[in-house]
Amino acid sequence: MKLHDIRDNKGARKARTRVARGIGSGLGKTAGRGQKGQTSRSGVAINGFEGGQMPLHMRLPKRGFNNIFAKDYAILNVGKLQAAIDAKTIEPKGVLGYDELLAAGLVRKAKYGVSLLGKGALKAKLSLKVARASKGAVAAVEKAGGAVEILAVAKADA
Repeated sequence: MKLHDIRDNKGARKARTRVARGIGSGLGKTAGRGQKGQTSRSGVAINGFEGGQMPLHMRLPKRGFNNIFAKDYAILNVGKLQAAIDAKTIEPKGVLGYDELLAAGLVRKAKYGVSLLGKGALKAKLSLKVARASKGAVAAVEKAGGAVEILAVAKADA
């Protein structure tokens, strides 16, 4: 085999279709766009248009709403906390706050801090500073010999 013998596999490179290049090409004259009208011209934007009939997205009923008073918390279950301690992602020493939990990858960014929930079991003794916590979560942490401090929520910047 020589360098000048190297070729692409058959079908590896597909030539672009050249339209409006004569009747023999099969895409001459109207270039496959049909006759006249809006869609034969450039700049067509008729997605969802149904010829004047009320479009489907407008015929269907609206559902739900966005609560403008909802507070954005990062949710953390005590079971996930225990799994992170077992995997040695975080050390159960000192006070664990939002910044430490975020750095460990246990919570996402949230405007109002961490909400601690009680799903799962906790064996390690922890000291936590969170924005809010459920009764079950506080009970689980205190049962393991730890403490939960609930911070006063500062008003987040809109």
